[in-house]
Amino acid sequence: MKKADAAIIGFGKGGKTLAGALAAAGQSVILIERSEKMYGGTCINVACIPSKSLHHSAGLSAAQGGSFAEKAARYAAAIDEKERLTGMLRGKNYHKLADAANVTVLDGEAAFLDATHLAVSTPEGGEEVEAQKIFINTGARPFVPPIPGLQESEYVYLSEGMLELRELPRRMVIIGGGYIGVEFASIYANFGSQVTMVQDGEAFLPREDAEVAAEVLKSLESRGVRVLRGARVEAVEDRAGQALVTVAFAESREQLPADAVLVATGRRPNVAALNLQAAGVELTERGAVKTDERMRTTAPNIWAMGDVAGGLQFTYISLDDFRIVKSQLLGDGSRTTQNRGAVPYSVFLDPPFSRVGLTEAEARAAGYRVRIARLAAGAIPKAQVLQKPVGLLKAVIDADTGHILGAHLFCEESHELINLLKLAVDAKIPYTVLRDNIYTHPTMSEALNDLFAAVTDA
Repeated sequence: MKKADAAIIGFGKGGKTLAGALAAAGQSVILIERSEKMYGGTCINVACIPSKSLHHSAGLSAAQGGSFAEKAARYAAAIDEKERLTGMLRGKNYHKLADAANVTVLDGEAAFLDATHLAVSTPEGGEEVEAQKIFINTGARPFVPPIPGLQESEYVYLSEGMLELRELPRRMVIIGGGYIGVEFASIYANFGSQVTMVQDGEAFLPREDAEVAAEVLKSLESRGVRVLRGARVEAVEDRAGQALVTVAFAESREQLPADAVLVATGRRPNVAALNLQAAGVELTERGAVKTDERMRTTAPNIWAMGDVAGGLQFTYISLDDFRIVKSQLLGDGSRTTQNRGAVPYSVFLDPPFSRVGLTEAEARAAGYRVRIARLAAGAIPKAQVLQKPVGLLKAVIDADTGHILGAHLFCEESHELINLLKLAVDAKIPYTVLRDNIYTHPTMSEALNDLFAAVTDA
């Protein structure tokens, strides 16, 4: 039996950072990871980093143009670059912990025996681990809907598999209209694929501000992406070297030929193999590990961090979950989910879409009297310099206080700009401060001068 002060299940952002912090404080740590391809977690290996590498390469390819064969060659090179990048980061993350004092990295799949003991299936057989503190950081897995033929088709991919595909598909069908779906639609459209995205709802990006979502849709369609709304995938069938995707509408059907079909229908907490009931760890109604505001589970010595805890599926949320746990174990316990502030996020389209805080509809529903600021991205000199005059910037303001309630930026470099807006929202800085601030020129941030000068009551 292996014994340690702490056992961490999963090599994700929260788990790996906690392992380093506990080890630095003199505690012994066993970090358990079932796949050598996942050292560092989802973000580094199969999500944020590889997809953003392809996003960057796709933009460069789109600017070059050329024949489909030329685009396909650049795509294959982009996959090679993605592999180099993820391999480098994976190795760096592994050695940062495996070579550290007080840390043991154990390759295997863990399951609870009770609240302090884990059975770990390893390539060599099995190990038993005992720890007084255990942390769950196992992430999430893709959800695959029960569509006839989906599991059997050789042309169907989840996002992880799509990132490994070396041949650029001429025709691509994406099942799902969420954030993963639209990112991949943008990437492959820029590489030169004919992309069709199928979503069952009528509203495009229904959780986002309606005005900004409409601009995102217009941008995708202008680049050749076909978005089928109010559509349901009935079946997938392999025929004559391609997949045929049968799509049903209210009063008609259509068959879509595809060289690749991406299933982008969301991700679910990865808990199936953990045997949580043996440790007294309960799940939420949505199948996530139930945690309180300090990431504590229903077992007093067990915590959960990241996607498995059912919150927003961002690597920086897993990192903040670590901060909350560290605050309890090594600090004053003041950090909780209740004081992390507004959470910004970006969807890496071309240009990227970024958001923090409330939409206009959410603010009105919450009872705020609102004022609205709007600015077309084409009015920003830097957007013209970058030859990316596409998009819309919108901010929602509390009419009574002047505080910014939400910001929705669909423009070049919005993924950087949104972090400034996050600070403004959390600090309750009046919009007039951003309106009258001095910014360098030419930059995208100076658009805040004009955006907040355009505040109206409607």
